Amino acid sequence: MNEDDFRKWSRTAADWGADYRETLGERPVRSRSAPGEVTAQIAKTPPEAPEQMEAIFADFERCIMPGMTHWQHPRFFAYFPANAAQVSVIAEYLVTAMGAQCMLWQTSPAATELETVVLDWLRQALSLPEGFSGVIQDSASSATLAAVLTMRERALDWEGNKKGLAGHPAVRVYTSNEVHSSVDRAIWISGIGEENLVRIPVSGAQRAMDTTALEAAIRRDKNAGLNPAGIIACVGGTSVGSTDDVAAVCAVARKYGLYVHVDAAWAGSAMICPEYRHFWQGVEDADSIVFNPHKWLGASFDCSAHFLQDPDSLVKTLAIQPEYLKTHGKDHVINYSEWSIPLGRRFRALKLWFLIRAHGLEGLRTMIRNHVLWSEHLAQKIAETPDFELVTAPMLSLFSFRYVPTGTRDLDELNQRLVNAINDDGRIYLTQTRVDGQLAIRFQAGQFETTEQDVLSAYDVIRDCAATL
Repeated sequence: MNEDDFRKWSRTAADWGADYRETLGERPVRSRSAPGEVTAQIAKTPPEAPEQMEAIFADFERCIMPGMTHWQHPRFFAYFPANAAQVSVIAEYLVTAMGAQCMLWQTSPAATELETVVLDWLRQALSLPEGFSGVIQDSASSATLAAVLTMRERALDWEGNKKGLAGHPAVRVYTSNEVHSSVDRAIWISGIGEENLVRIPVSGAQRAMDTTALEAAIRRDKNAGLNPAGIIACVGGTSVGSTDDVAAVCAVARKYGLYVHVDAAWAGSAMICPEYRHFWQGVEDADSIVFNPHKWLGASFDCSAHFLQDPDSLVKTLAIQPEYLKTHGKDHVINYSEWSIPLGRRFRALKLWFLIRAHGLEGLRTMIRNHVLWSEHLAQKIAETPDFELVTAPMLSLFSFRYVPTGTRDLDELNQRLVNAINDDGRIYLTQTRVDGQLAIRFQAGQFETTEQDVLSAYDVIRDCAATL
């Protein structure tokens, strides 16, 4: 590809992207491809000779697009959103065109310094104290792993990386059953082991960790000669939005000298709105906090904001400095690769800078407030509809419900059939979960360009599909 071709196909791709976003509402939200259908259309062996871009682009539309689920669709109500506001897409094009590997300050000073400034913008937007420092991780999973590794090293007096875990009392980490499965993975990868992840029961409408049970578990482990290391609290859990009492969790942690990591991957974005900050009251006492601007704030994936009270502990846990990674002759620079699991780093701060400047914090707050309000209205309509019930009330823009017609013997099977019917219909996309062992249907509004009509249209789809069962 020469420079003229690059210019031509860059414009073609940009025009395609604009057309795609403009026509998204006309497409089924979830892919209708059958397993193996995409594979069957792709050549089994790589080409020996170059192929024309016209043919490659045509095959992209013919083979690939039918197999895509449309996460930017305004009626994508499944999982949590993975937004890509249009201005973020433009910033990502610039990042991709430059192709910089921003692992050290010297490998692109602007990437490091913009990350420092933009993360402080986010800190201010969340009203976190000035003592917090921020770094962009690829995902909340990586931030949680980094936090668990730091818990482990602190509990082992910084000997774990050198000597391993053998010969030490078992390191213990505490959390509820409502946290994301990334916590389990962090425990596996860190070498702590699944048996040392202590699950604390939840209680109350917010399905919060029982801090009395938490303290009892810590005492029991200490008395048994084990090594309590940290607590992972949850704000807006993936299943139904379970939210721990962060202040109470931090109070227990301080009493026993434990590290606290707060996973607010989805709900953290809403904390730019002052009226929602009661959901994580006491967060200023946490050691580590993560939320994903690539979920509800509009930044394209991947972009996870990780805030730390004491970044030195994280750096002490993760940093390795061979000679070829040292920055000589420059004092007081930050190398964010020492704050992350991977050495390689993309220029993620640019899309945040574009996004916040183009929409302003008030524009982003308005979007989030609308999603919450519209979801509350939909939840109320469903609750008032015969043969339906709310299972969990709205936590911000997330709630769950069930179809419960009289005389049905297997409500789990019926509700799974309803989810399947809704998603096969194509107008909206929902997912299921389990609440206290029973299957429930999740609804969450969060796509960047969703309208009130998009949200309320879900009611008609749900009713229409239920009537066919």
